[in-house]
Amino acid sequence: MYEPIRTTSSSRSVHGTMAGTPSDFPHRSREEELEFQLAGHLAALLAVTDELRALTPSTDLDAAAERLAAQVARLRGSGAPVRAVSAEAGAGDARALHERAHTLAGRALVVAASRADTAAAILAAQQMDFHAAALEPRELASH
Repeated sequence: MYEPIRTTSSSRSVHGTMAGTPSDFPHRSREEELEFQLAGHLAALLAVTDELRALTPSTDLDAAAERLAAQVARLRGSGAPVRAVSAEAGAGDARALHERAHTLAGRALVVAASRADTAAAILAAQQMDFHAAALEPRELASH
C-alpha cells in the first residue's frame, strides 16, 4: 500500500507554503515591517548622535538625542532604548559622523513618510538639516 511522505519535499522552498496551510514562521504586516525599519534607522541615528555628543558636546545634540530616544521607545513600545557610547567615541571624525547621521536621517525620513508618521518624519527632516548644516564649509571671517 501507499504510505504518504511525512517529510517536507526538497523541491519546495523552505519559505513556501502549500495553498491553505499556515506558515511555520510568523509574518509581519507591511505596517509592522515599516515600523520595525523606522525604529532601527532612528536607533542607529541615536547611536551616531551619542557619538557626536561625546566628540563635540552640544545642547542641540542633547535635545536631538532625547527626541530620538523618545521616538525609538514609542515605535518599539518599550522604555528608553539602550544607549552606550563606544570607548573610541571621542576619537572619531566629526565630519564622517555627520555624514553618517545625515544618511541615516534620510533613510528614516523615507520610511516615516511611507508609513505617514508625521512626528518621526519631522524629526528626521530636522536632523537632516542639522547635519547638512554641520557639513557645510564655514566661511572665515576676514579682519
